[in-house]
Amino acid sequence: MTEYLCATCGTQYPEQKPDTGLPPSHCPICEDERQYVPETGQKWVTSSDLKAHHHIRRERHSEKLHSLIIEPRAAIGQRAFFIETSYGNVLWDCLSILDQPTIDWINSRGELTAIAISHPHYYTAMGNWSDIFDKIPIYLNQNDAQWVQKSHPAIHHWTGNSLSINPDITLVKCGGHFAGGTVLHWREAKGYLFTGDIIQVVADQKHVSFMYSYPNYIPLSARKVTNIGHSIEPYDFETVHGAFEGRTIDTDGKQAVKYSVNRYLQALEA
Repeated sequence: MTEYLCATCGTQYPEQKPDTGLPPSHCPICEDERQYVPETGQKWVTSSDLKAHHHIRRERHSEKLHSLIIEPRAAIGQRAFFIETSYGNVLWDCLSILDQPTIDWINSRGELTAIAISHPHYYTAMGNWSDIFDKIPIYLNQNDAQWVQKSHPAIHHWTGNSLSINPDITLVKCGGHFAGGTVLHWREAKGYLFTGDIIQVVADQKHVSFMYSYPNYIPLSARKVTNIGHSIEPYDFETVHGAFEGRTIDTDGKQAVKYSVNRYLQALEA
């Protein structure tokens, strides 16, 4: 069996029988207006080829927090986060490959107990990650269930506005970019918010912004951005970690998000 991934978004698709030798016919994730199919057309890469030419690099943010990123850059280029808690370690967002050095490093840090993902662009190879770590649960919001391209028994489609997966970590449904768009709140120290690109940390690393489609520059409505602001209001956090390397607000994160919500709404009214 051959595992194919979309070269543009990194989503893994069900294995193809070797007698066909053909990849899937299309990628619904990229055909959606929030993503894109390149002008050169849909392209595919096998899991083995991707692992042969790429590896995972780690960045240490603190003793209990590391980010993981594929090098050289592949697909969208997001980072995942390995969060260590007293109740088990959690992977936030996911990557298209998992190499042996990363497996060994994760195992050396203690048990990985759960995977949680912000939205469908980062589902990638979530099933493979779960399998390698004893079929740990994968938490996805129910509102985005239709976007799962490769079903897996470890997937838990949670409902409601929030879900505590352990006493220190809460998933919060914000919507916006996707109907089930989710952020993760970690109660460590003064609080951390991991946002994927549901709440996008911008280049100055002092503010955030919001989009329905980033590559196609389609903004979100005032109502949806207001709802995002209301969704995270009950949570205290100092630091905001966005989807991409270098996109982190280190201090006054909650105030930065509040200001950015108001700035966005004012811009729509101008």
